[in-house]
Amino acid sequence: MAGSAYSPEEIETIYRRNFTLVYQLCLVLMRSVPDAEDAAQTVFRRVMEREQPFCDLEHERAWLIVTARNECRDQLKHWWRARRGDASALDSLTWEQPGDSFVWEQVAALPGKHRLVLFLHYYEGYTTDEIARMLGENPSTLRSRLVQARRKLKLRLEAEGYGNT
Repeated sequence: MAGSAYSPEEIETIYRRNFTLVYQLCLVLMRSVPDAEDAAQTVFRRVMEREQPFCDLEHERAWLIVTARNECRDQLKHWWRARRGDASALDSLTWEQPGDSFVWEQVAALPGKHRLVLFLHYYEGYTTDEIARMLGENPSTLRSRLVQARRKLKLRLEAEGYGNT
């Protein structure tokens, strides 16, 4: 393995600039604080091992999002995870942006592919075309997934009486 494309100072800058995004994305997908911390740590370790520099800040963010998604998928598929008990860490999730923890609980209860698209679109502000490019998916497929996610979230919120006066 050759050396990193970045100095320790540059890696620290990348970490400070993107940690919140990577951690929250991992938390959305893993639904466990310790697992999200492990996944985020692995993503930034991969930055240190990266041999080619990023083209620009948007490329950096897109690479981190895709790498975080892939790392979370790998961890969720791992044989060890299937054999351990169900973590009840959802009650102790730490989240910085959403002001309504009830809504976040309902988002967190959705399937992973729906949580991911809702998080990137509403919390990170990406357009569906940008998300599709980052994740290597068809934009219309992604828009359909966003519509499905909204519909499922709406049904969950209505079932809990959210928004009714």
